[in-house]
Amino acid sequence: MNKAYKFRIYPDKEQEILFAKTFGCVRLVYNYYLDKRIQQYQMDQSTLNYTWCANDMAKLKKTEEYSFLKEVDSIALQQSLRHLDAAFQNFFKHSKSGFPKFKSKKNSRKSY
Repeated sequence: MNKAYKFRIYPDKEQEILFAKTFGCVRLVYNYYLDKRIQQYQMDQSTLNYTWCANDMAKLKKTEEYSFLKEVDSIALQQSLRHLDAAFQNFFKHSKSGFPKFKSKKNSRKSY
């Protein structure tokens, strides 16, 4: 018999700010690399994989424009790349899976 526990957390203001930053950065990374993969495919019919995107994200964090990505949990950012890669793999393997969509700020489902 398996048991599951569900907890409600009550974060303080500092934690709420960190969560909001993390959700925003995860969404930005997902959308940024989805756009890059679409552009790469349109350019020369090739695709980018998770490893390439992860290495590029490390370089992206070092730029001044995207240095704010260092403030949040790096594992959450890497997981968003894994989710993007899984979405593409499901799209190509299963006909029922649709093409990956850009993440919206208005979507109420946020997780990391």
